[in-house]
Amino acid sequence: MLQVELSPEEIRTAKPYRQWDMTDAEYARFTDLIGHLPTFTEVGLASGMWSEHCAYKYSKPVLRRFWTKNENVVMGPGEGAGAIRIGDGKVVVFKAESHNHPSAVEPYEGAATGVGGIIRDIFSMGAKPIAVLDSLRFGELDNPRTRQLLDQIVAGIAGYGNAIGIPTVGGETAFDPTYARNPLVNAMCVGIMDEDQLQKGRAAGVGNAILYVGAKTGRDGINGASFASGTFSDSEAADRSAVQVGDPFMEKLLVDACLEVTNDHQDILVGMQDMGAAGLVSSSVEMAGKADSGMQLDLDLVPQREPGMTPFEIMLSESQERMLLCVAAGHEDEISAIFARYGLDAVVIGRVTASHQYILTHHGETVCDIPVSSLTSDAPVYQQESRRPARLDSPAAPWQPAITDPTAAWLTLMNQPTIASKASLYGRYDAQVQTNTVVLPGSDAAVLRIKGTQRAIAVTTDSAGRFVYLDPAIGGQRTVAEAAANLVASGAAPLGITDCLNYGDPTKPEIFYELATSAAGITAATKVFNTPVISGNVSLYNETNGTAIYPTPMVGMVGVIDDLTTITTPAFKQPDDLVYLVGETTADFSGSEVQKMLTGTIGGTLPALPLTAIKDRQDHVLRAIRTHLVSAVHDISEGGLLAALAEMAFPNMLGAALKINVPAAWLFSETPGRFLITVAPAHQQAFEAALGGAAALLGTVTAAPQFTIAAADATFLAAVPDLHKAWEEGIPCRLN
Repeated sequence: MLQVELSPEEIRTAKPYRQWDMTDAEYARFTDLIGHLPTFTEVGLASGMWSEHCAYKYSKPVLRRFWTKNENVVMGPGEGAGAIRIGDGKVVVFKAESHNHPSAVEPYEGAATGVGGIIRDIFSMGAKPIAVLDSLRFGELDNPRTRQLLDQIVAGIAGYGNAIGIPTVGGETAFDPTYARNPLVNAMCVGIMDEDQLQKGRAAGVGNAILYVGAKTGRDGINGASFASGTFSDSEAADRSAVQVGDPFMEKLLVDACLEVTNDHQDILVGMQDMGAAGLVSSSVEMAGKADSGMQLDLDLVPQREPGMTPFEIMLSESQERMLLCVAAGHEDEISAIFARYGLDAVVIGRVTASHQYILTHHGETVCDIPVSSLTSDAPVYQQESRRPARLDSPAAPWQPAITDPTAAWLTLMNQPTIASKASLYGRYDAQVQTNTVVLPGSDAAVLRIKGTQRAIAVTTDSAGRFVYLDPAIGGQRTVAEAAANLVASGAAPLGITDCLNYGDPTKPEIFYELATSAAGITAATKVFNTPVISGNVSLYNETNGTAIYPTPMVGMVGVIDDLTTITTPAFKQPDDLVYLVGETTADFSGSEVQKMLTGTIGGTLPALPLTAIKDRQDHVLRAIRTHLVSAVHDISEGGLLAALAEMAFPNMLGAALKINVPAAWLFSETPGRFLITVAPAHQQAFEAALGGAAALLGTVTAAPQFTIAAADATFLAAVPDLHKAWEEGIPCRLN
């Protein structure tokens, strides 16, 4: 959308900043900070940098309470990504980002550029990106719009990741009506590097050069940060010009060139940062702010692919595949030559200055002359009112399913899109490029070996919007506990998390309560599981026509496996193995998949989560894995014990004969903190001693592909091929 440049006096009276979600009070605050009526460019920069997406002005008081440090953290929040030690002198670098609003408007490009942006955050730290994961939420598949969104968003993730040569190795996808108009598209990227090569996004040293590298600047994604910090409405058309367009082939060149610089020219590279949200202004002013420096840029030098771009457009464009480097003075040509070999622009557009001013010139005129801090540390921070939603004070009565035919219910459950196989989706991703992927999508977690070592990392993404909606604190705890369980089931010790905090309008007291209370739950759990928050992203205003999505914090967690021979998968391995349940099953149906399946909605209260007991149980399971006592491990989550059991049977089409001393309906319960484990008979005594009585023997794996389940109140049979057919067809049949 073409912006008409107004004079400072015209801005004061016409108030164009309102359409960029900047309030009159914020305009007045900004005017006081800079000491003059702002130019059109200056107020435009403030609108982007003061958006929630960049300034975290509503969420910062919440984020400050996260637990972010332990003995392994090398880099916490505040840089392009966080970093944690994994041994052998190496660190794992990871972060997650949301691209919800762009994906709702332009699903293919929104998802693709979300992947591209998070990849740049990783290599801006000097790390080689080795994996991408996603976390997706959609409405129900009976809606044609949802089917289109699902198809195009998955295509966008695949199109970018496959073309750039970074494997998409895992993630999660779930379906609920709350996301029908506002899908969630969260992407996580993971990289590996030597600890002593870690970079920071700083622009320090008076006279040092500011290099613009990568693609040319166009008019795509202008002020996308403000677009991401607003809500949707049927009465207003979404601004498609705020959505970027990506080029994964150019990004591949950019990755290789930047890694060559960080690996071979570290002595002259001062800092590097991705041009992400708010484009050139955010990268440049944040780099100056971190170094307490000033900066002067000549916008005529910025490579542009469209004629007649204004300073507002140049600075707030979110064109993709661009980076900003600070390079020691006198070495500009040395760095530019590297990018030239890759066919990429590398242009000196400015210098670090001794003042604290941020100065931009265009066509020989100064269009911006303001303190760096006016766009960074002086951005407003709001202490929001918090009000407990009324629904939490009058929850639905405890609910239990009335199941007369467990086999039929089991078949129907496996066909539900949230439970069903996602192979038709992740089958479009290249999960094995780079040849590091040891455990492919479809397991509890993806596992990637670290070349040159005996180590591997396990990675997962998890979110539990239903549970957070029913109880924000416990829902936040369950999200972290489930992510940790996925890693432990793969043989990994959890290390740390990144997050995407997806909520509605934070100016509504009930929404802010959900945000603050669930974040407190996440913090409590991270301390117990020793998994600090090292990076993350906030995505607010996820609502349409005033109705918000479920509060959906997504956790991306990384763990380390010290010995490749202890990598574990859920699949039954051979007949006669013993099947154990670790953890107690209770009538835990609030927010469960069976509740939604049978009633069409969710409700009820959540029991308190015994975090310490769950952590102790996970430690016991991990020790059993690391001492080679188990043949398969699967954590029990969506769909309960029966869903987990079926998923273990499917890979090798084996069955099981089990006796479980709970009512048949409880086999659909989603009590957290449980595992199903198989053990070879020769290891039975050692395994039971290692678990200290926490494991209950249920029965054995059978060669015949059939389940025989003797519950406390019923005995029933189910054919594994029938369950597999229902599970396999759950999504494709609805899409077709």
